[in-house]
Amino acid sequence: MPIDQPLPLVSSQLWLDVCGSAMPAGFPSPAADHTQERIDLNQQLIRNKDATYIFRVKGDSMTGIGIYEGDALLVDRSIDPKHNSIIIAQLNNEFTVKRLYRRGGVVKLVAENPLYPPRLIKEEDDFIVWGVVTNNIHKLC
Repeated sequence: MPIDQPLPLVSSQLWLDVCGSAMPAGFPSPAADHTQERIDLNQQLIRNKDATYIFRVKGDSMTGIGIYEGDALLVDRSIDPKHNSIIIAQLNNEFTVKRLYRRGGVVKLVAENPLYPPRLIKEEDDFIVWGVVTNNIHKLC
């Protein structure tokens, strides 16, 4: 799943009301009457502002974990990528989002769609882990 170039994060406070009670998934509740505090989405979503970027997703290789075309991924370059992390990789000068497989000296990029086979990283590949995906902003309607 190729993705566009990173977009720098422009950070200004974005305050939203937080409802004080848990939201049942059954019958609706008039939650606006229960607003108790305000939160800044930057504090909730961003751990390291200077190392966080946004990527817009193109393609369908990660739909199995809820990453769809058009989604905005928040990516933190300061997080150490681990086995099974969802990462932004730069492979042979193209950006891609995949799950990182790193075991016993074997490194693979694994799609979350059975239509796409894992991509074994070979010695001759130009490969870097660009950053770790921390959040997916997915529009529901």
